[in-house]
Amino acid sequence: QVQLVESGGGLVQAGGSLRLSCAASGGTFTLYDMGWFRQAPGKEREFVAAISWSSISTNYADSVKGRFTISRDNAKMMVYLQMNSLKPEDTAVYYCAAKGRSSLYFLVYSYWGQGTQVTVSS
Repeated sequence: QVQLVESGGGLVQAGGSLRLSCAASGGTFTLYDMGWFRQAPGKEREFVAAISWSSISTNYADSVKGRFTISRDNAKMMVYLQMNSLKPEDTAVYYCAAKGRSSLYFLVYSYWGQGTQVTVSS
């Protein structure tokens, strides 16, 4: 079983950048594809980005393509989300998640972190 802990959220002005981190423990990290999701107030949780266990493949929501970059360091059991050119509509709680190796378009994840708040002011 994998435990996930996010960090790096905060308040940033529109156009700014943040880097979210997710520390994994309790499992064999390379058995899992990793993803980031977000949930804004009053909205359903939505997919943001995913990365395969080997980092060979990535997938992004259209709303963040070209602005966000997902990466991972298997030796450190870490996943990152670099967020650039942030917009007020990116404001949400961001969650790190893990699933067994499969297509990155398969969005059913088994393990979730507690989330980190990102607020983008206009």
